[in-house]
Amino acid sequence: MVRAQGRYDYLPITRRPVYDWPGGARVAAYLSIVQEHSASDEPGSPVAAAPLGNADGAASFDYGNRVGAWRVLDLLYELALPATVPVGTAVLDFCPELVRAHLMRGDEIAGHAGAASEHQVTPSEEEESALIAGTTGKLAAFAGVRPAGWLGLGSPESRLTPDLLAEAGYAYLLGSGCDDQPIWMRTRQGRILALPSAPDLDDVNTIAGAKLGADAFADMIVDDFDERLHQSESGPLVMGISLHPRIIGRPHRLKHLRRALRHMLAKKDRIWFTTAGSIAAHAARHAP
Repeated sequence: MVRAQGRYDYLPITRRPVYDWPGGARVAAYLSIVQEHSASDEPGSPVAAAPLGNADGAASFDYGNRVGAWRVLDLLYELALPATVPVGTAVLDFCPELVRAHLMRGDEIAGHAGAASEHQVTPSEEEESALIAGTTGKLAAFAGVRPAGWLGLGSPESRLTPDLLAEAGYAYLLGSGCDDQPIWMRTRQGRILALPSAPDLDDVNTIAGAKLGADAFADMIVDDFDERLHQSESGPLVMGISLHPRIIGRPHRLKHLRRALRHMLAKKDRIWFTTAGSIAAHAARHAP
């Protein structure tokens, strides 16, 4: 017998209240620029066995922080786009000026645990709770504001993650692949909003995982946007694009991302390009 997940009810998108995003838009779009650090000598590191020169090893994370992230920042300035930035707190230890650069732009900082070698599924409830609390406190002290949103490590969650995030005061979590609209999840203490994030619009899944080229990734963004814009005539939708500078920040990939984002901005009068936190705050007043 299949056990019900219990976090949310079945409610088809055709039977939900219709509402608009600010400015009368029906598509809300956000960029999630994930900032992480990992070193080859960290216990349990996914790159521990990789040589320094391996593109999937420690050098890849270093490239993202030393080069790729700054190229992505240049692109954000070029296109005048806001961003939500999930930060692994190890970044604050190794390259804090990168986070300061996002704060200077007014970008939103979200929680994303510590180092890329950590894993959110395996710890006990006490360990995961401590991980969330430690991350929250460190980011709040650095940024001067407490993060409202959380992105799981690699987007996985333990069975209790929504409960622990709600109890820690988080308003929303990123990475929900079950819907195209923000939905409420039940927790042990009230509820938490889950924001959509399409798995195919994540460069880790599509470029690093499925081994598709950046041109194909950009085509996915364009096609997803065009179809989502068409579907939004019947109700509000969210389009989340998840980017990792160590991947998308390579020159041959960044040019294709620029093309896709320019395609979206050509219709900026019909979309709301904003942060995940702004989407969550608006949806909290309207989502069923």
